[in-house]
Amino acid sequence: MQNQLKQLYGNIDIYLFDQLLKGTYDNCTRVLDAGCGGGRNLVYFLRNGFEVYGIDPNADAVAAVKELSQLLSPSNSLDNFKVAATENLPFEDAYFDLMISSAVLHFANNEQHFDAMLQSMWRVLKPGGYFFARLASDIGIEKLVQPLGNSRYLLPDGSQRFLVNEKTLLTYTSQLNGYLHEPIKTTNVQNLRCMTTWCLQKR
Repeated sequence: MQNQLKQLYGNIDIYLFDQLLKGTYDNCTRVLDAGCGGGRNLVYFLRNGFEVYGIDPNADAVAAVKELSQLLSPSNSLDNFKVAATENLPFEDAYFDLMISSAVLHFANNEQHFDAMLQSMWRVLKPGGYFFARLASDIGIEKLVQPLGNSRYLLPDGSQRFLVNEKTLLTYTSQLNGYLHEPIKTTNVQNLRCMTTWCLQKR
């Protein structure tokens, strides 16, 4: 059973898997993973006839996801995968039904960079489209992180990340004219780091 699930879904983010089980994205057809890496979150979409796109600044990652696409969905165009930065997506406005941003936004250099990445992803999302983000936050470990400036922090696990809090996410939800179709959820990993799931739909 475990092997069957891995074959069907790959090494998918568990909270993205949760949305698939709930049928949230059943009516989506065109999907972009911004910061796709080797495509670990795209296996299900490639296997099930979605029009799948991915960008990553790492050329090796883009080459790997192209191989995955060719293997799982030969009809999916390899031109859909590009070396690009999240803050400068090479797609037209309102093009995608689903935007995936898993473990990307917390690599922002500062607040301006974070805003540029978020605005770029929101621009290419259709009205009614879904935005799925997983990103590091200080929710639950506010007193354990050390500020480094520009909303970047040293975490107890030794990593440095751009961190958001609930107020930041709710403010952006309102400013973007989106709404939470799921409550904001945060996983605390033994007080070493916290990862937050932010699920929006564009009005």
